[in-house]
Parts: sequence; structure tokens; C-alpha cells
Amino acid sequence: MRTVRLVVLSRMSNHPFENTYNLSDEQLSLLDEAEDLMVKGALGAAEKLLLSMLETDKDCIPVLSNLGHLYGRHLSEFETAVEYYDRVLALEPDNAWARDARRRYLRYIE
Repeated sequence: MRTVRLVVLSRMSNHPFENTYNLSDEQLSLLDEAEDLMVKGALGAAEKLLLSMLETDKDCIPVLSNLGHLYGRHLSEFETAVEYYDRVLALEPDNAWARDARRRYLRYIE
């Protein structure tokens, strides 16, 4: 199962979605690469790539969401997943996807 693709659009693609988060082409490409790494099971490489992206933009919601997904679904590090979803919700309180994912992983740590 591929990670959830957030509503983003590369100016270089014909993807029908809007680039809601105004990500650069490089950010979009790196997110695609991280998602491909997760699908292939290269979780350490995906984690390293996503964390390096946060060094450039610590509040990048798609990166934070993908890290939450990586830690929760793939690594079963539920507390860390919840921390990333908390960061998303602090930036975007109405993010239903992050809220639902956070609730799902909270069940394992409460």
C-alpha cells in the first residue's frame, strides 16, 4: 500500500491536484522518492531522507505526515508517530487525516 499522497502537484507533472503546500519541484521529487523507498521496504533510507527534508523546512506538513505514517505503520513506533501528527495538527488544526491517524496510534500507547 502506498503512503497517503497529500494534495500536492509538481509543476512538472500532469497530476490533477493543486500544490496546496506550495512545495518546490525538489520537495515533491524527494517526497516521491521517500514514498517509493517505503513501498520497497527501505525504511531506514526513507526515514533518513524525510528527516533531512525537515532540516530545510521544519514545518513541512507533507514531510511531517509522511514521518508519522512511517513511524506508525511501518516501524510501530507509535509514540513517535503521534509526536509527528501533533506537529501537523499544531500547524493545521483542521487536518482530518492527521487527526484520524493520531487517534489510531494513540490507542496503542494509552
